[in-house]
Amino acid sequence: MVLAARRFVLGVSGGIAAYKAVDLVRRLRERGAEVRVVMTAAAEHFVSPTSFQAVSGHPVRTALWDESAEAAMGHIELARWATDLLVAPASADLIARLAQAQADDLLTTLALASAGRLWLAPAMNQQMWAHPGVQANVACLRARGARLVGPAEGEQACGDFGAGRMSEPMEIVEAVAGIDLREIGASMQGKRVLMTAGPTLEDIDPVRFVGNRSSGKMGFAVAAAAREAGAEVVLIAGPVALCTPDGVTRVDVRSAKQMHDAVMARVDEADVFIAAAAVADYRPVAMLDNKRKKSGDTWTLELVLNPDILAEVAARPKRPFVVGFAAETERVEEHARGKLERKRLDMIAANRVGLEGCGFESCDNALSVYWAGGGEEINLGAKSDVARSLVALIAARMAER
Repeated sequence: MVLAARRFVLGVSGGIAAYKAVDLVRRLRERGAEVRVVMTAAAEHFVSPTSFQAVSGHPVRTALWDESAEAAMGHIELARWATDLLVAPASADLIARLAQAQADDLLTTLALASAGRLWLAPAMNQQMWAHPGVQANVACLRARGARLVGPAEGEQACGDFGAGRMSEPMEIVEAVAGIDLREIGASMQGKRVLMTAGPTLEDIDPVRFVGNRSSGKMGFAVAAAAREAGAEVVLIAGPVALCTPDGVTRVDVRSAKQMHDAVMARVDEADVFIAAAAVADYRPVAMLDNKRKKSGDTWTLELVLNPDILAEVAARPKRPFVVGFAAETERVEEHARGKLERKRLDMIAANRVGLEGCGFESCDNALSVYWAGGGEEINLGAKSDVARSLVALIAARMAER
């Protein structure tokens, strides 16, 4: 699992967003993390410790002066145990006390005593978040190495609208999971990754086209994961309605020919080429200048083969590490390994399409990854998690080669 090596102390400070932290515990544990919860006195006004005990499977610590826990200096043991201290929600008060290095309750004491990573998910009124004093405290903590997740913008419990909402649990999990590739697992630090994602659309006339199904979600997740792992990423994207991942350079194209030209113009600079796009195999022989009016019961459309971008990159004398994708409806391993050998790829990631809740347009996926003489399964999960596992495999195979 993505977070199997991580041990989190989740600190919950006072604020209405504390209710989200219950789901956050569940999401962290789903991905293999161990979680212990520490609550401030203010947090207990919003959520019961019993709720956190139920989802974490462990007693909740609420006070520094707990005689049974402190008989053996329990707060120091807890600080040593944690690989990560995640405070969610992090109130303005809690951020101020951390910035001043106070140790006036269990949570702030743990923050001083722990050598683990410190994560903060701020949550407060939008005017409080914008206050110069809060921003100065945040800047101070960032300078000491604290990592912030959010805050998000939106409607707040007080009725205001703006920045200050605590990020959603899954967004926080994705942020903390991203550290695995940079600091724990295989890294692609300094590698130059060129990749494709999304469909290509081949115009028939000004209003019609042919193309392949693809939302681009898997490819964009891989681009984000590679960037998290330290790579420089250029993403050549077909027509999709997705935001560009942070730190990724995006080039938009429409047709297979445009995607081919964009790849060939940049491939000589790449260490890795990942072809996640669903490139249309064929295009109309010629695009009509005007819309073809409906006429007759049938319409015969003549198509011509598009350039095979993946095979052309793999056949170059000086080639990057080449990773292909294969969407299959049957005999997944047979067809994927055939494509791996036929196109002389270094690795191929295959998935069975047409299954409910997985693949096209879904937020989840599962991949069967193959290379010459080996392979590995990436189990069903969020595409962001699957992407991180795939990038770790790519980095490991590159290192072995």
